[in-house]
Amino acid sequence: MALGKRKRESQSQLWVATQNLTAPGHPFYKKLNRVLDKHGFDEFVEAQCAKYYADGIGRPGIPPGVYFRLLMIGYFEGIDSEREIAWRVADSLSLRHFLGYELDQATPDHSSVSRTRRLLDYQTHQEVFDWVLKVLAKAKLLKGKTLGVDATTLDANAAMRSIVRRDSGESYDEFLKQLAEASGIETPTREDLAKIDKKRPKKGSNKDWEHPHDPDARITKMKDGRTHMAHKVEHAVDMDTQAIVAVTLPSADEGDTESLPWTLLQTELNLEKVSQDPEANKRLHDNPSSEVVADKGYHSNEVLVNLSASGIRSCISEPDRGRRRWKGKADARQAVYANRRRIRGNRGQTLRRKRGEFLERAFAHLFETGGMRRLFLRGRQNILKRLLIHVCGFNLGLLMRKLVGSGTPRGLKGVFFLIGSFLKRVASRFQPRLGRLRLNS
Repeated sequence: MALGKRKRESQSQLWVATQNLTAPGHPFYKKLNRVLDKHGFDEFVEAQCAKYYADGIGRPGIPPGVYFRLLMIGYFEGIDSEREIAWRVADSLSLRHFLGYELDQATPDHSSVSRTRRLLDYQTHQEVFDWVLKVLAKAKLLKGKTLGVDATTLDANAAMRSIVRRDSGESYDEFLKQLAEASGIETPTREDLAKIDKKRPKKGSNKDWEHPHDPDARITKMKDGRTHMAHKVEHAVDMDTQAIVAVTLPSADEGDTESLPWTLLQTELNLEKVSQDPEANKRLHDNPSSEVVADKGYHSNEVLVNLSASGIRSCISEPDRGRRRWKGKADARQAVYANRRRIRGNRGQTLRRKRGEFLERAFAHLFETGGMRRLFLRGRQNILKRLLIHVCGFNLGLLMRKLVGSGTPRGLKGVFFLIGSFLKRVASRFQPRLGRLRLNS
């Protein structure tokens, strides 16, 4: 083979055939497009979004199927912001092929994506989420009997140094200066302000402070001990298939015991939508949402009594509260003791182990490798719209893992590597036998 040398200066051709520039497309995205086309994804979303578009007025907008695919790309490629999604699509031939754009067509920019997100309401995004759940149910990837519930926090697009008083609108520094002047310090320094701030109790109360540009964000202590403006996202996961059945976005300062009923209510609504499809209803369990698994943050007398009254079996880890007093609390005692028996049994132990595995895995895929631990949107509705389609990508990844062995295009590389290494091992094992057969012949 001759040594090739790079040409430093060359004259480019005036005309280039387009067939020489097109890429064959990524096998993951090609298969995903076939799955979406088989179930009529584009026809469904166009029917849902038709009321937001006017025929013959204005310039053509982003097709609904392209818009929702763009947000799914955020999960599959691990991209956090819509601006970066638009940049990646413009640069990638395989993503252009996935969206249906030719080389001579301009891909959507980030402003068009964000405008389309604001145009379409939350309910439309929820309908797309329910449609994906129906596809999973038809593929036997959704049962709905046992649900695992957990929550995590996401960094808000808001800085602590920008918070203001809810009553007066004063900034944090202005408020500290007033406290210093009231205490007798006429010209306080930064050290004086720090000393005053250190001695104040409950100085980061959400009742007193808010962010002027993202009022929905809350001052929250993160998992690593930092104090940030954050949002809380809560998931309900099918413990049989790992599919995420519901996504809610309660306030970050809202306790787990307070947000659990709303997440279970959203789960029931989603499963009811799925059951309306005759083919999907055949795959669901006869008694959906009949069992809930959660960690000790969700354990309280009120939660267990309400779950028991609703006919839902609880398997919630119990914190060590010492000796309990049950005088006048017969219902709570019965519910707590029944939950205690279940978590100590073999099935309860198995479910608690699976809860830690399935829910933490979903959080890692969605917010670590999926790229949404740090938010670039503001407002609960905007964030929830993006989260719903982000989770749709995760759920479709479960179906793709069943079909091609990988839930993301990045993971497909590992599948090809395993297949190649397996073939090499097989070849190395049979190579000596083939050599002996050749000698004997």
